[in-house]
Amino acid sequence: MLAKRMDCKNIIAATGAGQHGVATAAACAKLSLECTVFMGSLDTERQPSNLLLMKHLGAKVKSVKGSFKDAVSEGIRHWVNNLETSYFLSGAAIGPHPCPTMVREFQSVIGKETRKQAMEKWGGKPDVLVACVGTGSNAMGLFHEFIEDEDVRVIGVEAGGVGLDSGKHSATLARGQVGVYHGAMTYLLQDEEGQIIEPHSIGVGLEYPGVSPELSFLKEIGRAEFSIVTDEQALEAYKRLCRLEGIFPALEASHALAFLDRLCPTLEDGEKVVVNLSGHGDKDVATIFNHTTKNE
Repeated sequence: MLAKRMDCKNIIAATGAGQHGVATAAACAKLSLECTVFMGSLDTERQPSNLLLMKHLGAKVKSVKGSFKDAVSEGIRHWVNNLETSYFLSGAAIGPHPCPTMVREFQSVIGKETRKQAMEKWGGKPDVLVACVGTGSNAMGLFHEFIEDEDVRVIGVEAGGVGLDSGKHSATLARGQVGVYHGAMTYLLQDEEGQIIEPHSIGVGLEYPGVSPELSFLKEIGRAEFSIVTDEQALEAYKRLCRLEGIFPALEASHALAFLDRLCPTLEDGEKVVVNLSGHGDKDVATIFNHTTKNE
């Protein structure tokens, strides 16, 4: 809608897990806008269903060698070369201002709805909020409404991958250093010379070397807590929710679910926890099958 107001005919987006790309393509089809989605080659291989859905919705999907970070780089390059006719639609709370602020503001409906439902169900606020952290859009969407409520704990869960000491993780806030990437100052996975360290997670949407500038700020001032969950722990949480609730969570959200194993034993009786289940797991079926033994 904003692109149409600015008389921009072409929407440019970059996607990792693919859900944002599908949503963007659907909106563009509804509003009669052209849509170009950049997606990393590694992600197109892991998310073939979302790739097909975007094409069915009329989007042009351009594969970029690499992962989500490479797709974002190429999307921004394409945008700045076509500023008069193109609009860069960010679904992640990253990139140059005002993109992170806009994404957080639009996503904040999650926290507003959480407060409303908590008041209706419990007659008060939650005690703890938990969300996975990749770029930080779903986490900020949940947290923002409660930042001023200092009696509400907010906990972000990053992807520990194969382990922090393995070098194969996406734990930006746990192991990153402050740097500038894609137009924003944030915590960043980088080496001593400032070169980007390739992130890793079984949850494709968590594979980004930076994070929301606002989440970085919340870490700096000590308002938010952060922890990590490994690939294997996320897979176990995925299976548990399937069997107990009949819900297929996204592998990204499974990281937040897995953290409950550590969190819940530390809580007082009656404390209320909200976990942001930030996506469905249909897109992750191939990955899960590849990591599941026959006897399971």
